[in-house]
Amino acid sequence: MSAPGEALEAPAAGGRAWLALLARELRLALRHPADTLAAVLFFVLVAALFPFGVGPAPETLARLAPGALLAAALLAALLPLDRLFGADAEDGSLDQLLLSGMGPSAVAAAKAAAHWLTTGLPLLLATPIAAAMLNLPVEAWPAAMAALGLAAGFLSLLGTAGAALTLGARRGGVLLPLLVLPLAIPAVIFGAAGIEAAAAGLPARPYLLLLAALLAAALPLAPLAAGAALRTE
Repeated sequence: MSAPGEALEAPAAGGRAWLALLARELRLALRHPADTLAAVLFFVLVAALFPFGVGPAPETLARLAPGALLAAALLAALLPLDRLFGADAEDGSLDQLLLSGMGPSAVAAAKAAAHWLTTGLPLLLATPIAAAMLNLPVEAWPAAMAALGLAAGFLSLLGTAGAALTLGARRGGVLLPLLVLPLAIPAVIFGAAGIEAAAAGLPARPYLLLLAALLAAALPLAPLAAGAALRTE
């Protein structure tokens, strides 16, 4: 039997290894910021194109703003997902991570957290710029940022599972959006409804709670699915 101290040290060591992997992912993102910059620029440019497509009428833009913000943000967050495991698989780092003693689900969870921190968080910070371009009322900006933050976290988890499932597949970059986007539709619906409610002076809390429930459901399930896919690679 293991000593009580050893039983307590094992989870602590696993937590340190997980944080070390997360720190590694963040360092790599800082060294190669092109993915983050591309996602943010895509988000802002899509928001800037809407006035040209639907006309500059403030009422029309404000009515379209909730759905446009959510759709643009989720599409932008998809851009770096095909490289989430691909780069590590190409140079052998993924095999080393899976052989390091850390569970595949823990590796996937660290990847999802890093994706949100390096892509979801910058998109969240760029939300006021896009909201202003779409003439969203200022009083709805906090609800928009909350909705985008929760929706981006949900997409990071779904995208991690999708990236693991399509790893090594031919045309995986094409399959990944087709796999992830239909599952992200509820986040778009609830997020847009919350922003629209806030813009109309109504409480956005019920819709944000539904988004949080989606995130809470995906939090344990998506890393498990991604870990199972990584084991079969």
